[in-house]
This record gives sequence, structure tokens and C-alpha cells, in this order.
Amino acid sequence: MGEKPTGSYVCIDLETTGLNPKTDKIIEIGAVRVENHVIVEEWETFVNPDRQLDERIIELTGIHDEQLISAPTIDQVLPKLLEVIGDRVLLGHSVTFDYSFIKRAAVGQKLSFEKDGIDTLKIARKYLPDLESRSLGYLCEYYGINHSAHRALCDAQATVELYRKLIELFYDIEAAEGNKSLFLPKKLRHNVKRDTPATKPQKEQLYKLRDRHKLIIDYDVEKLTRSEASRRIDRILAEYGR
Repeated sequence: MGEKPTGSYVCIDLETTGLNPKTDKIIEIGAVRVENHVIVEEWETFVNPDRQLDERIIELTGIHDEQLISAPTIDQVLPKLLEVIGDRVLLGHSVTFDYSFIKRAAVGQKLSFEKDGIDTLKIARKYLPDLESRSLGYLCEYYGINHSAHRALCDAQATVELYRKLIELFYDIEAAEGNKSLFLPKKLRHNVKRDTPATKPQKEQLYKLRDRHKLIIDYDVEKLTRSEASRRIDRILAEYGR
């Protein structure tokens, strides 16, 4: 059968304002630390994204703006998150998605974040191709795993249980793949360039556009990066003109 499956890891799940780590923000983090297949720590926190949530995100997650106003920012929670993760392998259902958001936050703080990970979604896609869906919610229902969808800690807990089930069912078969085994940690890849702060002309233009069109904005202009400011300006110009 070869080596035993990875039993020490941190399972991470994020709720975010959208799917693009370049433009969207983390609003909730859930982490479950497992040592030798036993859960030893669970941690969760809301994260203030410094913007209002879209209705679709509120409907999907059940998280409301009022819950995030007094929450810490990602810069404030990042040290604790990195402490929980440590040098451990990451586990996730589509783990690269969560990794990409965390890496972007780390790079923004001039920190390195290079990790290996195991993806339960890839394992499910390989061994359960005939199922209607390989989403976390569907797989949990299929295997009778307790799950409250689209809340970070609940999703992380469910992913741990799903990983255990996949080990039980498919690890012996997959072990024959040797180093290619999907149960072995693989280098996670997501390229990030550190964003620089918005320039003075960009901020001045945003303030002028706000005043000219009498806009109510739900973000702090002074905290925007150059790329974020550029997108905000383009959006206002496209909708309201100069």
C-alpha cells in the first residue's frame, strides 16, 4: 500500500466577496488543524472587506454588512492565520482558490506564502465522475456528512470529513500512482505581484468624481491600491461620464 495518507494538515475555507483574488476580498476565514488525523484546533473569524456586500453574496453566505463593520481587516488577522497554518500542508475543496486569496494578502504585507496542498475536489473528480456534481455540498449529502454550506468553518469541518471518507474509499487504489497520487501534497501555484498604493492623482480624481456626481461610496479611497483605484475610476466613468 505504500506510505500512509497525509494526516497532519490545516484545512482552510474562505468566504469572499467574489471569485477573483485580484479584485475581491475575504470576508470570513475558517481553519481546522489536524494532527495524525485528529482535529486539534478550530479557528474562525469575520474579516472586514472595506466595502459593502453584493446581495448575491449576502444570499449565498447569510453574512451581512453589519457583521463585518467591526471585524478586523485582513492585515490584522493575517498573523494569526499564518500562525495556525505554520509549515503544515493545506487541505481544501478547490484548495488553490483559498490559497490564492491568502497568498495575495500575504504578498500585500511583503510576506512569502509558498505552500503544498491536497485538493479533495481533484480526488472526487477522478473517482466520482458519474455524480451529478462534485461540489462540497453535493458530496456531503451523498456521503451523509453534516454540513452547513457557505460558512467558512462549517465548510472546513466538512472538507476534513470528506477527506477522511475519500481516504477510506480510494487511498489504496490511488497509492499505486506513486508520486502522482492525489493524496500526496503538491506545490500550490498562484502568481501575485504586490499592489502599490493608489497614486495622488488617482485619489484626487476619485474624490472629484464622487463630488461631481454626488456619489455615496462604500470604500476608503485612501486604502485603495493603484489597480483598485483604476478599476473604480473606469467604473464611474463608464456609468456617469466625466
